Amino acid sequence: MAEPAMSGSVQPGYGEGDDPLERAVWRLRSRGCWGDAAALLAPRAEQDAGFAVHRAALLVEGCLFTAVGWAEAEDAVRAAEALAVDPVARGTAACERGQLAYAATVVGNRDRSDEARAALGRAAALIPPSAPERALVDFRRGLLAEHLADNPESARAAYRRAHAGATANRHTLLSSFTWRHLAGLAQRSGDLTEARHGFAESLRLREELGYLVGMAPALASLAGVEAEPEAGRLRAEAQRLFRLLGGVPTWLEGQLAAA
Repeated sequence: MAEPAMSGSVQPGYGEGDDPLERAVWRLRSRGCWGDAAALLAPRAEQDAGFAVHRAALLVEGCLFTAVGWAEAEDAVRAAEALAVDPVARGTAACERGQLAYAATVVGNRDRSDEARAALGRAAALIPPSAPERALVDFRRGLLAEHLADNPESARAAYRRAHAGATANRHTLLSSFTWRHLAGLAQRSGDLTEARHGFAESLRLREELGYLVGMAPALASLAGVEAEPEAGRLRAEAQRLFRLLGGVPTWLEGQLAAA
């Protein structure tokens, strides 16, 4: 199962700066409290396109982790689209539109794959390849190629572009996702050494950031390419964190139960 990617048209930070709002939003987001985090941004999101897209991205991420909250996320995306004026702002809003449609397709039991492709195509047309925001678009187009089109080669190329952009712009959380999905493709092709390296890097970055809600999936993936007894230790820790967060992400339950 695919994961959500990082949020936002602006790079929201990971709570390490001096902005109290940024720190509070990251703290809530990293623990899976997307609605509470979005509520903190609501006053500024009424007038500012960047905050509006950031708020929408939080709610879209919550949908992909929990498979609920679709109406609120849809309203937030529409609000962001309405405020966006310049091409990059319009592109980042389109990126969230595409991610919401993708989420609805993979966990919401609604086929919105055509909408996802169209929206992410618009985002790619509006955001220049050199812009910091482009890496997220490339990553999400990779998700479509891998999970909706079953085209691992196109997915790999998109993930590599996203990884290069995330690394160049120090988008650490996005790097954790690109590492993870490149590792998944390596595992799929039978290259367990590369898969182990990628999953370990993804886990390391999430630990450094304190991205608690993303830890259980990272641990479970690494367990899938490790030998016992290390695999068992990783699975046990994944199960502990999954229970601690109230069964989030919901799509991980089947993977942990089958292990």
